[in-house]
Amino acid sequence: MKKILYFFLGSLILFLSSCAKDFLETEPLTSKTDGNYYKTPQEAQDALTGCYDALQLIYSDGVAFPLASEVMGDECFGGTGYGDSDDYAMLDEFDVSVNSGSQNIYEKNWANYYKGIFRVNSLLTHLDGVEWGSQTALRGTIESEARFLRAYFYFDMVRLWERVPLLTAPTSDNVPQASADETYALIASDLLFAIKNGRTETYSQIATTEYGHANKWAAESLLARVFLFYTGYYGKSDLVGLVSKDEALAYLEDVIANSGHDLVSNYADLWPAASTYEAAQNGLPITSTTYAGETNKEVVFSIKYTYTSDYNGNTDGNHWLVMNGLRKMAWKNSGYGSGWGACTVIPSFYKTWSSTDKRKASSIMAIKEEGVNFTQIKDMKEYTGYFTKKYIPLCDENGNSTAEMLGGVSFMISQYQDFFVMRYADVLLMAAELGSPNALGYVNQVRIRAGLDAAPSVDKDVIYQERKYEFAFEGIRYWDLLRYDNSLQYASDKLSLSEKVLTGGIEDQKVIQGTIFKTTRGLSQIPGNQITLSGGVLTQNPGW
Repeated sequence: MKKILYFFLGSLILFLSSCAKDFLETEPLTSKTDGNYYKTPQEAQDALTGCYDALQLIYSDGVAFPLASEVMGDECFGGTGYGDSDDYAMLDEFDVSVNSGSQNIYEKNWANYYKGIFRVNSLLTHLDGVEWGSQTALRGTIESEARFLRAYFYFDMVRLWERVPLLTAPTSDNVPQASADETYALIASDLLFAIKNGRTETYSQIATTEYGHANKWAAESLLARVFLFYTGYYGKSDLVGLVSKDEALAYLEDVIANSGHDLVSNYADLWPAASTYEAAQNGLPITSTTYAGETNKEVVFSIKYTYTSDYNGNTDGNHWLVMNGLRKMAWKNSGYGSGWGACTVIPSFYKTWSSTDKRKASSIMAIKEEGVNFTQIKDMKEYTGYFTKKYIPLCDENGNSTAEMLGGVSFMISQYQDFFVMRYADVLLMAAELGSPNALGYVNQVRIRAGLDAAPSVDKDVIYQERKYEFAFEGIRYWDLLRYDNSLQYASDKLSLSEKVLTGGIEDQKVIQGTIFKTTRGLSQIPGNQITLSGGVLTQNPGW
């Protein structure tokens, strides 16, 4: 069998780099081999830490999934620097001719996903060899968390590329692409196992050392997200025969009734930059932020980051967040840090968003309206006057990078804000969409928190409108567009855009044609190098 790049097995040594906060903190474990590693419960725990470390790894190179999700959607253009490549514009327009040299834009992502999957599969394969002693219950917990992570990795991949090699054991074989149903069957079975065997502590019972672990509530919530995407995108009534609509709803109702999670009362407090801006608006120093923190009651599952990334292989930081920062400058008055100017917000999205909605100022950095003296317009592509605010670098009151002030080696790799994969607000709105008898109440909890009047009634379009604003710039909207109807007409209509932008300081018309998007079915380009290395076993998605 041929050996191909995406497995990176080497000598089958499982490299576990130093990891992030709390339970993720560990010394590098590079001397344990596949043959002698999994013997004690502690060694199995260490291996699980390496699997969680892969969560940080998968978004560290290439175009991270949260970024790609925003660029491909109807909230942002690609942006970035005037002298940069047109990679983001190509993703934005679903048109390979925009930058024909970007056929490997996702190659590092592809490789890192399979590194994570290899770590999980290696752990799962060797659990029977562990001498559990009196800790037999721990095996189910470790397996449930590992399988949750494998489901997470494959759910990203199947949405991006649909047909991917499906690996359930460590291998270097040249494996062909699986069908979507085969991949979704593995995702569903992994999450069902995690639901049955996962941790059941309520939010208030979670020990500080356990923050970031995937528990039963996270698995139930992610399974509902998988159900909604699969049934919507493929026009099916259940999730590959394994999960019905009623079951998906029951899992969400369980989270609502029993997990202890709830909404944070002030929306701005969910986001570091939004809370510093709110403090500045109230005439307070930006250090007077009321940020709720990364382990607040609304966070059902997150990817944990810290500022200790370095250039020696430790991938602990949020490497993708820097892309969203103000292009090559900081704005100390509101704590906005420097970055690369990606994901410029589409002007019509800002202008049609009601000013009475508290989420607007917490989600979008409006340059003119906020009085930001942005001096890098001529160094920008697709400048619109609006940037995202939820995931951006921060600076102190003197304009210095907060990440570097904490001890990070560089603002480029030391950003430390956690990525909130699943918030309780999403649990409420998914339950409403799945037909909960409490649907109107769930939607109105979200609306009232945003400062809006209660909705008199609820249907799919009301929920989609609420989701659009509640989860703006969180990597969710694009996938909602794709699953609205399996004809993709709704997505095509929403993604047909024509807006004025400034590129190099010169006015231009940015046009995206939804009809081109439909030729790809919303799927992304499989890295060309991987197709070549496979000897043609892998094939490209249509439209690329």
